[in-house]
Amino acid sequence: MSKRTQAKYKLDRRMGENIWGRPKSPVNRREYGPGQHGQRRKGKLSDFGIQLRAKQKLKGYYGDLTEKQFRRIYAEAERRRGDTGENLIGLLERRLDAVVYRAKFVPTVFAARQFVNHGHVQVNGRRVNIPSYQVKDGDVVTVREKSRQLALVLEAAQSPERDTPDYLEVDHNKMITTFLREPGLSDVPYPVQMEPNLVVEYYAKN
Repeated sequence: MSKRTQAKYKLDRRMGENIWGRPKSPVNRREYGPGQHGQRRKGKLSDFGIQLRAKQKLKGYYGDLTEKQFRRIYAEAERRRGDTGENLIGLLERRLDAVVYRAKFVPTVFAARQFVNHGHVQVNGRRVNIPSYQVKDGDVVTVREKSRQLALVLEAAQSPERDTPDYLEVDHNKMITTFLREPGLSDVPYPVQMEPNLVVEYYAKN
């Protein structure tokens, strides 16, 4: 299990972007980085810096995955046929914690990981407590009945912040979602621009 080792909004400020689109993000108030040197003029990034930043942003978006986890997902994306960048996005969106977050069963991707870890989620009627579990096309993900009245579940379902994407079929009354198909980059409702092609370039050179 990967732990969140830093405050999640620090990543927003370091990137200078509200990467989860949350109204509480400090970037909504000021766009410069954290710390006493945050307001210094930023130098122009090298190609390596741009690629590294793209990787950090994508890795951080999915709950600050460890480098080992992220590299393993990348290796699988590279092994599969087709565009490696598109495959990478598809594999990240197949993670069970990502599906729970996209279906608006919880308010944040960090809450989704904890929610799955604590055994509140079933896949095809069986309890699964592994956030990195890869959901397959047609899999039915359900919030366990005794967990449906938890405050964070009710808050997330009613939140106007996010829409559910069309590669999921969601019924919030029954707290159930079906994973219809693997999405491509253009299907995923990222609040900021993600550049998996730069992530591919980063790993190709390093």
